[in-house]
Amino acid sequence: MSASGESTGSSGRSRAVDEVVELVSALIRFDTSNTGELATTKGEQECAHWVAAQLREVGYETEYVESGAPGRGNVFARLEGADPSRGALMIHGHLDVVPAEAADWSVHPFSGAVRDGYVWGRGAVDMKDMVGMTLALARQFKAEGTVPPRDLVFAFLADEENGGRWGSQWLVEHRPDLFDGITEAVGEVGGFSLTVPRPDGTERRLYLVETAEKGLGWMRLRAKARAGHGSFLHEDNAVTILAEAVARLGKHTFPVVLSDSVAEFLAAVSEESGLRFDPHGPDIEGQLAKLGTISRIIGATLRDTANPTMLQAGYKANVIPQTAEAVVDCRVVPGRQAAFEREVDELIGPDVEREWITKLDSYETTFDGHLVDAMNAAVLANDADGRTVPYMLSGGTDAKAFARLGIRCFGFAPLQLPPELDFTALFHGVDERVPVRSLEFGTRVLEHFLLHS
Repeated sequence: MSASGESTGSSGRSRAVDEVVELVSALIRFDTSNTGELATTKGEQECAHWVAAQLREVGYETEYVESGAPGRGNVFARLEGADPSRGALMIHGHLDVVPAEAADWSVHPFSGAVRDGYVWGRGAVDMKDMVGMTLALARQFKAEGTVPPRDLVFAFLADEENGGRWGSQWLVEHRPDLFDGITEAVGEVGGFSLTVPRPDGTERRLYLVETAEKGLGWMRLRAKARAGHGSFLHEDNAVTILAEAVARLGKHTFPVVLSDSVAEFLAAVSEESGLRFDPHGPDIEGQLAKLGTISRIIGATLRDTANPTMLQAGYKANVIPQTAEAVVDCRVVPGRQAAFEREVDELIGPDVEREWITKLDSYETTFDGHLVDAMNAAVLANDADGRTVPYMLSGGTDAKAFARLGIRCFGFAPLQLPPELDFTALFHGVDERVPVRSLEFGTRVLEHFLLHS
């Protein structure tokens, strides 16, 4: 096949649909656990070389890049499109995953087991599902001579689960040439379905396209005071000073700030379901709870959050330490960074120092344009009763790095999900898994999208 268009194999299904489950399962079997430490993070290099081999097998020229440290492997491949004058579209996915304790799981987290209609394992939804769909389609396009409308750049990346310091952030800073000519990009945590009830008793599937991300910051708090014997009276105790500041911050509720992406999402859900949302009302959490498990994400996008996650102080039971430290996970609504920091300073007080360990900006784009139209058309071609809507991700992705280059980024890893599946709980959760039918659906949607983008 020499021009853009969808193809089918002898089974009546596309080659990509036929092999996507096998590819996702194989990707999961690579233990690419990212501990956040260079010395103990493993597997990315081996997995990246395997991905490159799958691409070279069908004729791609690939570039393998280590992003600032040995073993932090990234793979890039480009498929030339019909119109070289148009900006290229990048499809990106990360190869690393968060660690998993095998004893807690029903199946081994790195088995890639296929059973009960699911592919099981760490990374099944974050994000080796999207990596597998992307790899399957890249292989199909090259093997069959498909020419997309514009250049497609396939990027398989390291270290996303640690903020991209040894992945996308490093690549943007040190190898911006890899992104020359790229104007738009799609990545993870978008395009999945949310089933909402309609007033007439029917249901509507909304496909959530990520158009915004909260800022991500890991903040270290430090209190210092005079060390001393544990039996003496101590009015000036670093542990007490820090603990009180951490408690104030952890219990604080930041003000509601309604971004365009969240406002459009709530308006769309209201239109379809008849539910009403008052973001500034006293029961917004109760109203959002009617949406089911997705309310965890949506509720977190209405305001900033600052959640203490780590504490460290002392070295002996009878010694008052000189220093106490805490780490706080901060997620900031677009446009709120300066106000957030002022509010934090008021809460922790003058006796506690703070510094950013990691600080990545928020991001937001509009829900319009040709690429959005192509996403919507791809969904409707495979689900006539579907509807794409924008939303904000409460977490962060590699899009934060690419936005620094002026690339317009979206989250679009399409999956049609069973309404009863608690999808949000699977991210970094025990027994992470993705439905086989969702992978096949997503591959068809992504194929249509890439061939009409």
